[in-house]
Amino acid sequence: MTSDPHVVERKARYADDPYATVDRQAFARDIDALRAEVERDMSPEDHAHLRKLARWGTACTAAGYATAWIAPNVLSAALISTGSMARWTIVAHHTMHKAMDRIEGVADHETSRGFAKGKRRLADWFDWLLPEAWDYEHNILHHFRTSELADPDLVEENVRSLRNSPIPMAAKYAAVAFYALTWKWSYYAPNTFQIVKRSERRRASKDKPPSDPSTHDARGTESYRSVFNPFTAEGREFLRRCIAPYGGVRFVVIPAAFLALGPWASASVLANSLAAEAMTNLHTFVIIATNHAGDDLYRFDTQGRGRGEYYLRQILSSVNFRTGGDVNDFLHGFLNYQIEHHLFPDLPPRQYQKLAPKVKAVCEKHGVPYVQESVFKRVGQLVDVIVGKRTMQRR
Repeated sequence: MTSDPHVVERKARYADDPYATVDRQAFARDIDALRAEVERDMSPEDHAHLRKLARWGTACTAAGYATAWIAPNVLSAALISTGSMARWTIVAHHTMHKAMDRIEGVADHETSRGFAKGKRRLADWFDWLLPEAWDYEHNILHHFRTSELADPDLVEENVRSLRNSPIPMAAKYAAVAFYALTWKWSYYAPNTFQIVKRSERRRASKDKPPSDPSTHDARGTESYRSVFNPFTAEGREFLRRCIAPYGGVRFVVIPAAFLALGPWASASVLANSLAAEAMTNLHTFVIIATNHAGDDLYRFDTQGRGRGEYYLRQILSSVNFRTGGDVNDFLHGFLNYQIEHHLFPDLPPRQYQKLAPKVKAVCEKHGVPYVQESVFKRVGQLVDVIVGKRTMQRR
């Protein structure tokens, strides 16, 4: 029996680990080698590719409003919805992750340094979510503590009360439907805003910080719904900075601009805008909330250590959808490359398309599962986790 303390510690640490035989160091070297390939391949073509995707989204929005005044209709609403989806999941998501920061010739407002900052919010990414709040919640807490308790996007933990509720299953499904159609304003905007305010209070406090600041920031004792209370300073700030600006522009200012064409035109734009809001909520719920939920994915009770363990956890807790081709990937918001994105969050969309088959090959080499299924199958996994029919694996 070995007396090497490092070997003993490793055996104890991975005693219940089904992937204990994976050589973390060798796995990390192979993943790092892929990163080195990507770095050599990065070029202005990545910028041009992202700009093309941004134009597709803008064209959808323009075509939607150009026809929305005629009458309430599904096509106009779907186009507006798709434009909103693309602006968030493709343009804002990758830009704020620093995907364009290392590419020569990119304008400052197209990098994480200037994108959606201050007055640029209206031009770059105008939505219910406050950009700096989402940046902290997603880019820092979620990506560095993926599927741990400190991850604010750990679905199974976020819906624990619903999973454990004795209410009829039909009522649980109704709750899922409500959030799927409203989640950007009913959950994501208030939750991200509350998390960043909690972080600000912690940093400003002279008290000793908690032993786990990430958990403290991600999960407070108050309900995220409390920020809708206009009788509190935080509630008024949330309504003023998140709900009022976007809601006012989308559902008041834009429909009013079509009054020149008559009341029917304005009412049609409002109807199509409301329908588009429900559609884009559902679309983004389907391609985002499914990324880390399922009984074949893992959640973690402890914080990982080491680069190899970090890479392994990102893969074990993430799922890819069907990949390949700009149109398919655009409609998935490029979130169908979730495994590659979680390994290297700061890459342009074009690089994920090239990287995916190489990451899959490395996983096969080391015996690491690479979960990839249709997004529609993953929605079934997600819903079952939310209502309590399925439970995630734990390590």
